[in-house]
Amino acid sequence: MPNEPIAVNCKPQFTMCNVCLTFLSVVAMAGLLLAGCEEAPRTTDTPDMEEATTSTEVLTGGQAYRTSSSDFGSGSFGGSSPATIPPSQDPDPTSQLTASRTTAIVRAARTVAPAVVTIAVRRRERVRRRSFFDPYYLPFRETQGLGSGFIIDPRGTVLTNHHVVDDATEILVTLPDARDFTARLAGSDPATDIAVLVLQDAEDLPVAPLGTASDLMIGEWTVAIGNPFGGLLSNAEPSVTAGVVSALGRHLVPGGDDEGFHLGMIQTDASINPGNSGGPLVNALGEVVGINASILSRSGGSEGLGFAIPIDRALKVARDLAEFGEVRRAWLGFQVDAVEADNFGRSRGVRIARVTLGSPAAEAGVQSGARLLRVGASPMATPLDYEAAMLDLRAGDRIELAVEGSGPVVVQAVALPSVTAERVELLEDLQVVTVTAAIQAERGLASSEGALVVEISDNLSRMIGLATGDVLLGVNNRRVDTAREAAEELRRTQQGGRSFFLAFERGGRLVRTGLLTWR
Repeated sequence: MPNEPIAVNCKPQFTMCNVCLTFLSVVAMAGLLLAGCEEAPRTTDTPDMEEATTSTEVLTGGQAYRTSSSDFGSGSFGGSSPATIPPSQDPDPTSQLTASRTTAIVRAARTVAPAVVTIAVRRRERVRRRSFFDPYYLPFRETQGLGSGFIIDPRGTVLTNHHVVDDATEILVTLPDARDFTARLAGSDPATDIAVLVLQDAEDLPVAPLGTASDLMIGEWTVAIGNPFGGLLSNAEPSVTAGVVSALGRHLVPGGDDEGFHLGMIQTDASINPGNSGGPLVNALGEVVGINASILSRSGGSEGLGFAIPIDRALKVARDLAEFGEVRRAWLGFQVDAVEADNFGRSRGVRIARVTLGSPAAEAGVQSGARLLRVGASPMATPLDYEAAMLDLRAGDRIELAVEGSGPVVVQAVALPSVTAERVELLEDLQVVTVTAAIQAERGLASSEGALVVEISDNLSRMIGLATGDVLLGVNNRRVDTAREAAEELRRTQQGGRSFFLAFERGGRLVRTGLLTWR
């Protein structure tokens, strides 16, 4: 009876799907496992293994060598002999498997985690009186909060979220090595939810490598690092979770007690839990690509819908806060509306609604009514796409607009009109500017005249009822059209020792204060 090939019937204990990329160091181990397989009954359909021998180039331990299917058995059929191991390979499978455990995710975590910090804050919050006869009423109460952050330079600059440190009276930062530092708030921006802290008297600090979110790919690995339980855990080391980039350019509309919009966010399924806010989102290269900021959840915990602020935007905001103490946003001089919006709030494009006379857009020839297709590299599908593009723009930047029916239009952005306008001091802690057509368009005001409040202290705001963004329209029953007229009317009431009330616009509505007196 002629010799017949023997079919090998083995059940591998692991799968090597990308042998040249991922599990290269277990090639020899695979050969040893195959060597122990039992022989199956002979079949006439199985080709001769010597004739079917194929070769594959495998990269292992940084060296390339060529193997063939006969490397996993001897010359006799059935593969009962041990696999042939190249001379340059370590025959110990344990050491090879140990090396294979050090994946890109492990290396990324080791690189960034030492620079991730726990942020503990104390706040003094005003308490609303529940009853006039409440004998235990106290106007303020002390509360505590926890979050995360990461160190971006040797001087001790820390990036985190605005909502982590908002209204904080005391900030304590703890490093993974258990060192504590008092932190000073260098600046905070509610619109982007970014805050910058500076550690006091800190030295020998680890620094997180910074990357870019501009080249992120959907599906690539991400690592979220933070402190979900803060001091409730037994040590100060951060927690690490892994996932992928689920989507890019996500816009989140606020709901409930949330403040503002989160625009152009990175979506990831790496678990982000309460306390992770402000921690870094890291790519497989061990570079920070985002700041973990929010989740969508029905339970309050992670459900695989986490969102991070792109690091490129965060660094622009941080530079502005460090240099100016505020974010210097840019203005183009036109507003947009949704095109073909339906009853479900969906739109199919963006239309240029209004162009302010004398603005950069008007000087570049932009006209209202045209469909806006693209701002820079960002396609325009909804008005939120336009707002996201404006968040990343700074005065002096030149941006290309793609407008339907015309060629590309290049517009040079300028500083916001309300920032460059002349300020008038009404009171010691109250500054206003005159409302112009440009400022009305910038702020979306209903009033075309009046005095816009651009700065007011918290204490004065509580006393007289005005807030930043209000437009002062009248003092007593006298209308004021400019900032200087408002200052003059207030001075008259003060000189005469008279009581007065203020009329102002807030959110498109006319509001009046109660009767105020000088003291």
